Amino acid sequence: MIWLTQQTFDRLHAELEERRGPLRAEIVDRISSARDEGDLKENGGYHAAKDEQGTNEARIRQLEEMLSGATTEPAEDDQTVSPGKIVTYRYDGDDDEESFLLGAREIAEDHTDIEVYSPESPLGAALLGHKAGETVDFEQPNGRTAKIAIVSAVPFAS
Repeated sequence: MIWLTQQTFDRLHAELEERRGPLRAEIVDRISSARDEGDLKENGGYHAAKDEQGTNEARIRQLEEMLSGATTEPAEDDQTVSPGKIVTYRYDGDDDEESFLLGAREIAEDHTDIEVYSPESPLGAALLGHKAGETVDFEQPNGRTAKIAIVSAVPFAS
């Protein structure tokens, strides 16, 4: 299950409709026009349009998969780190607190005022399922282990 803000869900749905409709038709027209020019082996316009068609179709599949498994339901207010929560944490022994939103990385395009980490990211995966007040061992990208204290995990409010 992928958690998205409503704003991000709406933007991705609009992108999907644009790619399925007008953009797909535009690419097909470019391919057809280039094909009418003759020799396809040396036709750069044809090959560029075919590449764009492949990219567009791949993005359509990606969006369809993402949106079919997405939820915009508010997260439960239980102080457990889960998608849809603003997680505040600090490194053990440090007073500086940091916060991030746990959700799909596509959210970052719509909500630039907060860092967004996916549940599959190293930090997201380490904290997922733990509660505020717990301290968790986190293996950092440099291979060292750090202790992270979860300060809070509250539902995101747009």
